[in-house]
Amino acid sequence: MRLRNVKGSRETIAANDYAMHLPEEYESYKGRWKEFFGNENPIHIEIGMGKGQFIMELAKMNSDINYIGIEKYSSVLVRALEKRPELETKNLIFIRMDAEDIVKVFDKDEIDRIYLNFSDPWPKDRHAKRRLTSTQFLSKYNQFLQPDGKVIFKTDNRPLFDFSLEQVEEAGWTLENHTFDLHNSEFIKGNVMTEYETKFVAEGKPICRMVISR
Repeated sequence: MRLRNVKGSRETIAANDYAMHLPEEYESYKGRWKEFFGNENPIHIEIGMGKGQFIMELAKMNSDINYIGIEKYSSVLVRALEKRPELETKNLIFIRMDAEDIVKVFDKDEIDRIYLNFSDPWPKDRHAKRRLTSTQFLSKYNQFLQPDGKVIFKTDNRPLFDFSLEQVEEAGWTLENHTFDLHNSEFIKGNVMTEYETKFVAEGKPICRMVISR
């Protein structure tokens, strides 16, 4: 899907108190994110947060958890920033960055949960290592995820999901549970939908989901 450029999006992000966009800013908090939030609450992150519907709903529901939404594209993140002031809570911050650099941002055992929702499938084989569920990325998560931390992945893309199942085994992680049709499974309770998920469910597409740990 081609992303439409939003004029002035980078400037809007730079001037916004709810987002960080410079490496020297967000990388300076590595190992100090609880200090940033001003409490000892667990920290959950969403990588590729899109327009923010999912993570803002979680932040609203769980005031005792801190959330960090990560998005690469300014033209997408700016849409989340338009809605962020409506959320009267201090437990959510956004970062505009490429997930490739994520180990520069979080320190050992700093993150309790990682959400991956409808990630870019990178369909060509030569790009497999860029998929957020590849062994390369699982190795990155291993560097900052709590020992009992979890990664929760949802997608409508069955080939990507099958690939991800293989990667979990190859990386030596534990597949706690999975389903090929979330909305007709026992795991639907408590599910918070993303923008894409809302659209795909309305179209009758099954949603795959897995929960993995080490």
